[in-house]
Amino acid sequence: MIEALERAAGRFVSRETFSLLERYIDLLNAASSTQNLISSSTLDNIWERHILDSAQLVRLEPHAGASWVDIGSGAGLPGVVIAALTEGPMTLVEPRRLRAEFLNATVDALGLAARVPVHPTKIENIRGQFHVITARAVAPLGRLLGLTHHLAHDETIWVLPKGKNAKSELAEAERSWQYDVRSEPSCTDPRATILVLSKVRAKNVGAKSNR
Repeated sequence: MIEALERAAGRFVSRETFSLLERYIDLLNAASSTQNLISSSTLDNIWERHILDSAQLVRLEPHAGASWVDIGSGAGLPGVVIAALTEGPMTLVEPRRLRAEFLNATVDALGLAARVPVHPTKIENIRGQFHVITARAVAPLGRLLGLTHHLAHDETIWVLPKGKNAKSELAEAERSWQYDVRSEPSCTDPRATILVLSKVRAKNVGAKSNR
């Protein structure tokens, strides 16, 4: 499995990092017995459905030590996985109390708390700017850009895993936003894609209504 992880992330993965992710899976499985962190139907295939699916975003990191923010982090996917595989800060944003408590306990148990802060609040309340903004199944693209644009600077990229509706989401978002975009194939699902957006800017004041 470590070889598959390296292929997905596009980088070397140490035994220590692999063990860290195994520990994360143990924590995720244990917590899933008391709250619905991930679908029960995916628990037996957690590496492919969740770990590798998250790890593949790492290969799109713009530079070593980049700062990331994961919106609606939930169970820590993809944020905790990315944090385990990278060196820079990862901010997790999760407004649901129980899930935020799980994330706090998890990053503490994994020894990541010093560079992985957890914010139990809505994204509108977050301040700061980041090199990479990511989110997994949080909102359609146009709305997500409206929610997160205040976290961006000129060099920020959005790295967003999307399913079969990626093209329609792009078409809808382009009514209010302009950006450079490229699509990267998913290594875990042939029907999915990863959208990489840069130079994101509102076309007009009306785009703010997406917030």
